[in-house]
Amino acid sequence: MTTQPPYRAQESYSFACMRCGYGWEQDYEIHHHVHADGSESVTYRADGETVPSPLSRPVCVNCGSHVVRIMQPGRVHVFEELLQGSHRAQPHGHHWWNRPAP
Repeated sequence: MTTQPPYRAQESYSFACMRCGYGWEQDYEIHHHVHADGSESVTYRADGETVPSPLSRPVCVNCGSHVVRIMQPGRVHVFEELLQGSHRAQPHGHHWWNRPAP
């Protein structure tokens, strides 16, 4: 039982899967609770549902991998551009490991 109403905060995070390259963003409503015994707890809500902390062990919503990078909001677009840029810089069949020797 809490002694006072929870303090609520809003936070957003960007996520990028290092396995499949999928990127997404999520908004969270964070509830900070102070209990009658003085202990504190935090709950996270996303899209109206209680969810685990996005900072503890994020999971890719596309492939299920736990190798996920957490970033500031708005970073998915930048990450996707970096991935696309790296693919443009190394067209298929012309990677550094299959170039002819000089």
